[in-house]
Amino acid sequence: MTFRKLFNGAAALALVAVATFATPARAAESRAKVRVQEPVDLAVLVQDDLVARVGNELNVTRNFIRQLPAGSRVLVGYLTAGSLQVRQQFTDDLDRAADALRVPRASETAAPYNPYVELIDALRRFDGAGKNRRAVLLVSDGLDVSRGFDSFSSINSIDLERAVREAKRRNVAVYSFYAPSVGLTGFNRTAVSYGQSSLARLSDETGGRAFFQGTDFVTFDAYFERLGRALNGRGEYAY
Repeated sequence: MTFRKLFNGAAALALVAVATFATPARAAESRAKVRVQEPVDLAVLVQDDLVARVGNELNVTRNFIRQLPAGSRVLVGYLTAGSLQVRQQFTDDLDRAADALRVPRASETAAPYNPYVELIDALRRFDGAGKNRRAVLLVSDGLDVSRGFDSFSSINSIDLERAVREAKRRNVAVYSFYAPSVGLTGFNRTAVSYGQSSLARLSDETGGRAFFQGTDFVTFDAYFERLGRALNGRGEYAY
């Protein structure tokens, strides 16, 4: 092997090494720069029977809330055991809202009737006052099997359609993060497909975005980066 080939090979390996170490740094820097620019009224809703790993995302969720611009208002609620548990009503105290987040129960006993009934309840808590943009962040598996486990009953859920109408009536965009539950979406790929398709429909029809990748999730970091861009009007999609 000639010296030139050895040199070129070493240079190529060096470039790969630089790219490997630089890419995460650039990605982290990019995420740090994505801040929501205008005040927003945001309801953060978490499905309570999601897998326990969702609890690992509390810090990044709290940071997103705390970094919202002054004048923003946040509500924090959990979709649990067939009802909406509001842990913090709309407040402009962003630290207080962030501190209201807790680890999901990750138990089938905490499963909602379906996520859209509780979403409708949350949508009705947006009052008529204020000029802020209105949005919901729904962290859910999106699955509604209350009227049957098939594509028509799930993706064309009556309660999903009601939620879309309520969101449009109140001018609320619904953004959604997919995560599996300890129930069907934790092991059944068909259930995952139905749930993700439902979230995509909900977000698309209300002017929001649905964020998911594959049948599971690794971290919400990239989702929050894209959510920030979407709220700033940059039109980020993830599906």
